[in-house]
Amino acid sequence: MKLLSVNVGSRRRLAGAGKSGFTGIFKEPRRGPVLVRRSGLDGDAIVDAANHGGPDQAVYVFSLEDYRWWSREVGRELLPGTFGENLTVAGVESAALNVGDRLLVGREVVLEVTAPRIPCGTLSARMGDRLFPKKFRAAERPGFYCRVLQTGEVRAGDAVALEPYSGGLEPPLSIIESFREFFSPERSEAALRRHLAAPIAVRDREEKERLLAEFCEPRSESRGRE
Repeated sequence: MKLLSVNVGSRRRLAGAGKSGFTGIFKEPRRGPVLVRRSGLDGDAIVDAANHGGPDQAVYVFSLEDYRWWSREVGRELLPGTFGENLTVAGVESAALNVGDRLLVGREVVLEVTAPRIPCGTLSARMGDRLFPKKFRAAERPGFYCRVLQTGEVRAGDAVALEPYSGGLEPPLSIIESFREFFSPERSEAALRRHLAAPIAVRDREEKERLLAEFCEPRSESRGRE
C-alpha cells in the first residue's frame, strides 16, 4: 500500500444541493511533510465539530481503488481530496477493512480504523447532486475514519502497511457491516453488543449504548412486575 496524497482544507462557504453554510470538505493536496496530531492533520479545518473530527474521527481515508470506481460512476475523473479525505491511499478498498485494523503510515504514524463515513448534505453540495447520499449508500464504498495512535509526519509517497485487527471479537466488525447497520431500520440486541465489543468511535459507541439500554429497559420492567 502507498500514500498517494495528503489533503487539508480551510474553512470555506458552501452553497448548493440544498445546503449552505461553511465547511472544511474542500481539501487540496499538500506538498512536503504534514504533521498528524491526535486531533487530525496540521492545518486542516474542522467546521462542524459536532459531527466531524474529534480523537476517534481524526483522519478520514479514501482509496484510489474507490476513486476509480466513482470516477466511472459519475463520468468524470475525481481527484484526491474530492471526498474530503485527509489521506488518499492505493492498494486497499474500504470494503476490505475492519474496525480495529491499523495502518502504519511512513516511519512514525499509526492509525486505527474506527468507523465508515456516513453521507450527509455537505457531501451532496460538494458533489452538486442532491441524490448523492443515496448513491453513496448504495455503492458501499464509504472510506473510513481513524483515530491516531501514534503521531508524526506523513507525506505523499510514504509506504502504508496494514496490521489486521487482533482483538477478541470474532469475526471482526467490518467497515461495511458497520455501514449497513447504521442504515438498518431494525436493530438487534446482538448486533449492538457486537458493535460495542469492537473499538468503534466514541460517537457511535454512545449511540449504541443508548439503543442497547432501550432494548434492556422493557426486560427490566418485566422483571419488576413479577
